[in-house]
Amino acid sequence: MRTLFLTAIAAVTVATPALAQDKAPFTGPRAEAIVGYDVVKDGHHSNRSDGVTYGGALGYDINTGGLVVGAEAELTDSSAKNRALGAFVSNDGFVVGAGRDIYVGGRIGTTLTPNTLLYAKAGYTNGRFDTDYSAPGGSRVQGHQTKDGYRLGAGVEEKLGSNLYAKAEYRYSKYDKLTGYDARVERHQVVAGVGLRF
Repeated sequence: MRTLFLTAIAAVTVATPALAQDKAPFTGPRAEAIVGYDVVKDGHHSNRSDGVTYGGALGYDINTGGLVVGAEAELTDSSAKNRALGAFVSNDGFVVGAGRDIYVGGRIGTTLTPNTLLYAKAGYTNGRFDTDYSAPGGSRVQGHQTKDGYRLGAGVEEKLGSNLYAKAEYRYSKYDKLTGYDARVERHQVVAGVGLRF
């Protein structure tokens, strides 16, 4: 019995690395950091804010013979701000800034090579937009609005090693109208990411 037990342990020990090597690429849980260019516009494109978006994401993918499907969640912030002087009266100031953004969605892609994944994505996004109004005389009013929306995107991911990967992605988001605006807010982002797959 002892010999059978030791033989079973030895077999599992030898087989485990082989199973790990046979695991399909782009499969399993992942975590990544992202940074990129962020452009926020009102629906008429008359007001535009440019800045940097940065944050992180978690995801899980399954590779079924070259077709990769997955789910992901992301939390980012942004430096994009739009400043207007004389917005309501002479010498006042009004700033609208893009704040934190929460995204939950899915992606589907295909492997172009054993190390390269091309994918499209879609999902729900919730953006926070901060407002800061300064009136002549020093009075100031600050606030924020959170708006729901959707996101569409596409990207390419490259496997760099057994666990490390890098990606480049474009995404478009559209949110509900901000109070005081007569059109929905649009967002264009181009981001790069580096992550680990577990």
